[in-house]
Amino acid sequence: MESPIERFKLSQTAKDQLLKLRRNTKIDQWNILCRWAFCRSLAEPTPPSPVPIPQDSNVELTWRVFGGDMSDIFLLALKQRCHNDGYATDKETLASQFRLHLHRGIGYLAGDPNIKKIEDLIELALKD
Repeated sequence: MESPIERFKLSQTAKDQLLKLRRNTKIDQWNILCRWAFCRSLAEPTPPSPVPIPQDSNVELTWRVFGGDMSDIFLLALKQRCHNDGYATDKETLASQFRLHLHRGIGYLAGDPNIKKIEDLIELALKD
């Protein structure tokens, strides 16, 4: 399946938040933390606010590295979410919504005072 984004850069704020998550959870890979963040945002009932997100950090990932073996599943989840929110599913909209969901999710995870170790992420995923 063709991805909406070939490569993407995180904002410096998101990088700093991920560094905090790395320290807390001991998960060293950016892509794994980004997957958790993306799914955390998708779990929210409302769409993310359409705010500009700078690409001002030195953290850059490809879609394949982000998604790994599950990249097609993440893309399908993104397309379904866009459809549910009343957005188009063209490449530009998918890319924009992906970045918004990713950064919102990073903010949510980094701002959650209950996430102090990897088990806390698992517990969060198993809620409800």
